[in-house]
Amino acid sequence: MDLKKYLPLTETTYYTLLSLLEPAHGYLMMQKIEQLSNHTVKIAAGTMYGAIENLLNQQLIKTVKSTDKRRKTYVITEKGLEVLKLDCKRMKHITDITNQLLENGLPMNGGIEDV
Repeated sequence: MDLKKYLPLTETTYYTLLSLLEPAHGYLMMQKIEQLSNHTVKIAAGTMYGAIENLLNQQLIKTVKSTDKRRKTYVITEKGLEVLKLDCKRMKHITDITNQLLENGLPMNGGIEDV
């Protein structure tokens, strides 16, 4: 299966999958996402439940049994974990190459002379 078709993940999807490395219900996921993102990503309840439905359909997350019958609990699947790792690797390459180019002090025009 070609997992690259899921990439690149949106920031919201990335944090949602990351929040489900341990089982959590929707409200806890919203809190984890805000905390993991250093309070830069805040997801409204309607958006959260739409994202959950999407991720369930893509089989990147699944429901698990919970002691709280009022709330559904979710966790990342093996497929979801592989997609998360792939996107992390993709972003790491982006940041590594950016840092490398910025540290080398390349000219703003990329070394190409104006004609």
